[in-house]
Formats: sequence, structure tokens, C-alpha cells
Amino acid sequence: MTDVIARSLGAQPADEPERDASPAPTLDWSPACESAAKRALDILGAAIAILVFLPLLVCLALAVRFESSGPVIFRQRRTGYRGRIFTIYKFRTMTVVEDGADLRHATRNDARVTAVGALLRRLSLDELPQFFNVLQGDMSLVGPRPHALAHDQRYGEVIPNYTDRFRAKPGLTGLAQVNGLRGEIQDLRCMMDRVAADNLYIESWSLGLDVAILARTGMIIFRDPQAY
Repeated sequence: MTDVIARSLGAQPADEPERDASPAPTLDWSPACESAAKRALDILGAAIAILVFLPLLVCLALAVRFESSGPVIFRQRRTGYRGRIFTIYKFRTMTVVEDGADLRHATRNDARVTAVGALLRRLSLDELPQFFNVLQGDMSLVGPRPHALAHDQRYGEVIPNYTDRFRAKPGLTGLAQVNGLRGEIQDLRCMMDRVAADNLYIESWSLGLDVAILARTGMIIFRDPQAY
């Protein structure tokens, strides 16, 4: 899968990492984080999205509130640029609010997902509050998707170059997501492919690439079979 992504960018695919190697953080400077144009795109895009989707945000918040008990906004700690911890915002889609050392990935037909939550997840509408994360500067419109801290710990111990993805701000969408590398992690290979795509994005970054990823996201967001 990552070979296909690399060829689509005109880049050479990276060698597959050895599974038994230990992770080595390499949080080097990344143009994707230092670009004023990227930050300007983030602010403009997030501000416009919040204004456009404000009525929908209100309706979704009411739907979550009235369907089940618990907070409307799900907050969870995630790892951001250079390993800095931040709090991500999502509409709550489950009956549980987990943020600890033992977290389960969401699975197809997950019993924890509410009826409203299933619809939000299917259409990726639960991610809309993250536009506020973008305005705050914790996230970008495009970048590696952030994982829960427990998952960072787990996969960082078994996947070399896992922490390299922290060279850029996490994103609402990314190269991995528009190439089908999202959703349930069924085995280690799923995460390895996702990490490889994340690092390829960082190493191939350009403003044009961000725009292309945003355009592709808009084309697939409501019909992504991996969204559940």
C-alpha cells in the first residue's frame, strides 16, 4: 500500500522497517511545521468551516445531549508536534469516555457506539469540533492523525520510526486517510502502513500536497467504507 502512495507522489518508497528494532525518536525540523502559508491555510480553513457548519454543530450537539447521558464533547489526550500532549475534541459517539492506559480501538458493530454516534462516525461528523483544535494551533487541517497516548506507547515500542510522525502537527485528515489507511487496526501491518504514509507525507510536504489531500478528503468523506 505504501509503495502505491509513494509512486503517486513521485517519491521512492521507503524500505520496510525491521519489526524487532527499537524505536528511535527523530523529531527533526519539518518544513510542514515552519510554513507560514500552511498556518494561514489552517486558520482560514478552520474559521470558514466553523462559520459554515455552526448550525450543524449546534444540531449535532443537541442530538448527542438528548440521546444518552454524558458529555457532548469527548476530550482525550493525544500526542502532537514534538511529542507535546494536547486535548483533542470530538463529539461523543460512545457510551464510555475513555482516556487511560487500556483503550480499545473502535471496531465494526462496536457495542459501545450509540445510535447517533454510529451516524456521526459513518459520516466523520464527530471530527468537526477539531476545527477548534486547528484554530488553537494544536492541529493542522492536514497531517498525521493523532492517536491516544496508550496507543502511542504501544506502537512506539514495536514500530521503528513511529515517533518520526511527531515531526509535524497532527491533522484532521492526512495522506494515510485519503489512501484508505484509517479505521480499525486489525494487525500491526495496518499501523505500520499508516505510519509509513504519515512519514512520507512529512518528507514530501508542500502546500500543493495539502490542498490535494483536502480535495480528496472532500470527495470520499461521506462514502469511506473504513469510517465506522
